[in-house]
Amino acid sequence: MSGHAAGEPFEKATYLFLKGKYPSNVFKQYEYLNDIYLKHPQTISVADRNALFESPTVLFLLSRGDKATKEWSPTNIFEEKQNDTADIIYHTDNFYDMIDIKTRNIDKTAQPPNIISAFKLAKTCAHMIDNQEYDIFRLNYIEIDWKEAGENLICQAAHYANLFKAAPSKLYINWAAAMQIQFHVCDLDQTWTGTMEEWAHGYIRIFVESARRRCQKMMDDYVTPFLKYI
Repeated sequence: MSGHAAGEPFEKATYLFLKGKYPSNVFKQYEYLNDIYLKHPQTISVADRNALFESPTVLFLLSRGDKATKEWSPTNIFEEKQNDTADIIYHTDNFYDMIDIKTRNIDKTAQPPNIISAFKLAKTCAHMIDNQEYDIFRLNYIEIDWKEAGENLICQAAHYANLFKAAPSKLYINWAAAMQIQFHVCDLDQTWTGTMEEWAHGYIRIFVESARRRCQKMMDDYVTPFLKYI
């Protein structure tokens, strides 16, 4: 196995461990959506299904979009998607811990993995600010380091980080890789001590500054040299 498939056993093991400890609170993202809609069989419009969420920000992060939401039915339930925001959701007392599992073969050198779209995170922060929602959810990341031992994959270490404990200025946006924020969880800065509101404003500032630099570079490299030929 290689790539994402190689790490799946550790992701599944983490989910099963947490589900065993908190069976009523732990879900895969698609399971959580299915659970909400199955509990409200008379709620069928997109607007009414969206209203089942406690938070517009959480709705933005977890929903599958209007078309998929409209087409959902007990005979056409959601299945897992690799681009879901969270691998695991721990939901209790109107709070969402969203957990993404990253696995790493420590015998190989690889660039940091894609974590979350920088654009999606900017829109998340905008939702947080617009709705004054600063204490409704966390974005958590677990890295499981492993290596091969014959026919087995052996866990060597595990690391945890909270995205909102990282100073926004220390997040790396790889514009060439679909605007993805990239990092190894074990290396993520955890020094942020400000408020969530400050974090949201700070991240948007960093995102906009980075986008402006990217736009200027695109202009300098791909537009300005050719203007004289138009």
